[in-house]
Order: sequence, then C-alpha cells, then structure tokens
Amino acid sequence: MGDAVITALLLSLKVAGLATLFNIVLGTATGFALARLRFVGRNVLDTLLTLPMVMPPTVMGYYLLVLLGRNGPLGGWLQNTFGIHLIFTWQGAVIAAMVVTFPLVFKPARAAFEGVNPQLEQAARVAGLNERAVFFRVSLPLAWRGILAGVLLAFARALGEFGATLMIAGSIPGQTQTLSIAVYEAVQAGEDSTANWLVLLISLVCVVILLAVGRLARARDGRERI
Repeated sequence: MGDAVITALLLSLKVAGLATLFNIVLGTATGFALARLRFVGRNVLDTLLTLPMVMPPTVMGYYLLVLLGRNGPLGGWLQNTFGIHLIFTWQGAVIAAMVVTFPLVFKPARAAFEGVNPQLEQAARVAGLNERAVFFRVSLPLAWRGILAGVLLAFARALGEFGATLMIAGSIPGQTQTLSIAVYEAVQAGEDSTANWLVLLISLVCVVILLAVGRLARARDGRERI
C-alpha cells in the first residue's frame, strides 16, 4: 500500500470523523428540538433540513461554493473579517461532508426522541429534575441506540462523499484528496492497483459499519419486545 493511499485514508478518516462529530451535536440537538417543540413552519423546516439527503451532491456542492466562495455572503465575510478561506481546503471538505450527512443523524435522532415515552420524562420532572437533567438522564439514554445507528451511517456516507467534496475542496494530493476522490483520479490515470486498494478499503469499512448498524437495530427491536 503506497504512501498516497495511506495519506488519502488518513485524510478521509479525519474529514469523516470531524463531520460526524459536529453532526452528533447539531443533529441530535435539532432532532430533539423538532421532536418536542410545536411551532408554525415545523414541517417546512424539517423538509429543508432533509434536502441534502435527496439532493444531488454536486448541487449541494454548488450551493456551498456560492455560499463559501470569496464572493459569497459567508465566505466573503470570513475572508475579510478573519482571513479564513475554506475553498480548496480540508476544512472545506469537512463542511461539505457535514452538510451532506446531516440528515442521516438528524432524522434518526428525531425518530428516536419521538419514540421516548413522554410520561417517563414527566415523571423525572415531578421527581425534581430540571430540563437539562431530564434530557441527559432520561431522554438521551433511551434514544441513544437510534442516534448511534444514524451516526454510523453518517460516518460511512462522509467517508465515501465525492460530489460536494470535489466541488468545495478539489483534488489536491496530500491536502484535500480523500479516498473517494483518489479512486476517481486513479481510474482516470489508469492506476488499477491503486484503485483496487482504495475500493477495497472503502468497501471493508462500509461493510463493518453496516454490520454494526444491523446489530444495533436488532438489539433495539429486542429491547422493544421486552
């Protein structure tokens, strides 16, 4: 296995890991909020947050490029205020992976929290727990299996993200070239052995993650039957 393959693997793990870590916080919080709060436009917001799941990654990449580019509203502000430039950087790849995989954490989290019996939360409040304690001691422990399943799927999806990442971060070897982009470049260059290694790595990781998700789902189903 060459240095280029190892570099692409480590970069992919870093990008996917950071994107998933951010989504654990944002996706779980958003899922809990939409599961518990009732407000006008709730379904519209849910639809907008789910769009990255069904929208072509290249389209999402274009939106992000417009938003984060030097002339974009957010990218221009970051550049002029803090000197931060996200296009063609690994940080931009993290943002692209985070946006694309956000629904994979948000939707299972919302479903998991909606499956928590509200009477258990109310009983905790009657016992004297504040809202923060109710969340961390009742709601989250009961919903964690569903959330974790979504997190694992999001990590696998982020690891193989291609379209949006290529639009935002490009394909700079050693800097922004992730595994999926390296596969594309290897095939284009006729480097079959490198492409085979990369495809094998991605496939093995995805199989392991899917087995873990299936095991979590069976454990949750078994718990619900008890």
